[in-house]
Amino acid sequence: MSVVASELGLTFRAATPADIDAVVALVESAYRGEASRAGWTTEADLLDGQRVDREGVAEIVAKPGSRVLLAERMGELIACCHIEVQGAACYFGMFAVRPTRQGGGIGKQVLGEAERIAREEWRCARMEMTVISLREELIRWYERRGYRRTGIHKPFPYGDERFGIPKRADLRFELLVKPL
Repeated sequence: MSVVASELGLTFRAATPADIDAVVALVESAYRGEASRAGWTTEADLLDGQRVDREGVAEIVAKPGSRVLLAERMGELIACCHIEVQGAACYFGMFAVRPTRQGGGIGKQVLGEAERIAREEWRCARMEMTVISLREELIRWYERRGYRRTGIHKPFPYGDERFGIPKRADLRFELLVKPL
């Protein structure tokens, strides 16, 4: 379990089973409902329902080659993400920053630490992620950090409420990639 201090006063560590409820609450607050509107990464206009559940987070916390990275400041959970080795690539997802803390550079630092782990600890050649293709502002944020759109799309899991309840019929994911 590595702890790295950042210039914003963040410390990083891997989530444990004791962190699961806090991770679920953070991710839900960043993406769903009115609370998510305090930040700029909300999906509240696209989806209702849940973003993650306790069982899903517990599964990825326990999975070999997978890590839920936590960013804390003075013991408070501020941000998280999930990274997982998938062959020569590392998958990046479940990225959440507390809505009232978005826009201050925290996300950039968390993404940078995730990339460092993928590159230095896991020796991955690239980072991959899927983003809802309608989220142009978020995609532009990733592009400014070196990710590129691939034009490869994956269907949204309509009918599986574990991923939310769609408010639109045109949701799909696009694969973004960055060489490490």
